[in-house]
Amino acid sequence: MTVTSTNSADLPAPRFLDKPLTPLIIEPVMLEGQYVRLEPLTLAHHAALCSVALDEALWRWIPTPVTTADELRQYIDLALRLQSDGTALPFVTISKADNRVAGSSRYLNIDKSNRHLEIGSTFVGKAWQRTQINTEAKYLMLRHAFEQLGCIRVEFKTDSLNERSQKALARIGAVREGIFRNHMLCSNGRIRHSVYFSITDSEWPTVRRELEAKLARPFVPTAR
Repeated sequence: MTVTSTNSADLPAPRFLDKPLTPLIIEPVMLEGQYVRLEPLTLAHHAALCSVALDEALWRWIPTPVTTADELRQYIDLALRLQSDGTALPFVTISKADNRVAGSSRYLNIDKSNRHLEIGSTFVGKAWQRTQINTEAKYLMLRHAFEQLGCIRVEFKTDSLNERSQKALARIGAVREGIFRNHMLCSNGRIRHSVYFSITDSEWPTVRRELEAKLARPFVPTAR
């Protein structure tokens, strides 16, 4: 396996924050765009999520897949416990065109002291894959993280074998940082290496413009 990482020579010079720190307050919020609405996830969404989430293909690269309605309820319960702990903020993804639940995503690994968080635990039902749903959901979550929460870094991680996810993260402007080797144990016994990507606050204005340009183009479905 080839391991790549950001070379220290490519890193920007260290800097100091240019404004006073304010508390990083993470509260349930609704985020709405042209194609998607992100609502705070609750157990009331369980039945609707069952109609899209119990698809084996969605969980191929997830260390512990969700295969039954009971496992999905446990998945939601855990997300809500992490929200209570202040380390996660889960959303349900609603397609505005048909007002249907299309999937879920969340902020996780929230580090309030260091003003960064991860976007992950994302899945989108088959009917909405390769559409603008996931791109706009990422855009809305990034915009909220940088512009309302005041984050200085948003990170993503994915399985080293999941090339499709890595390409998708690169397309939204995230920078590949490197590989955490032997990072996670999968339920089937495989030892997973995780590839990390990130976007920083100084990169966000450029990433925002590019994402807005993508979302402004007429949507052309891609082949499956």
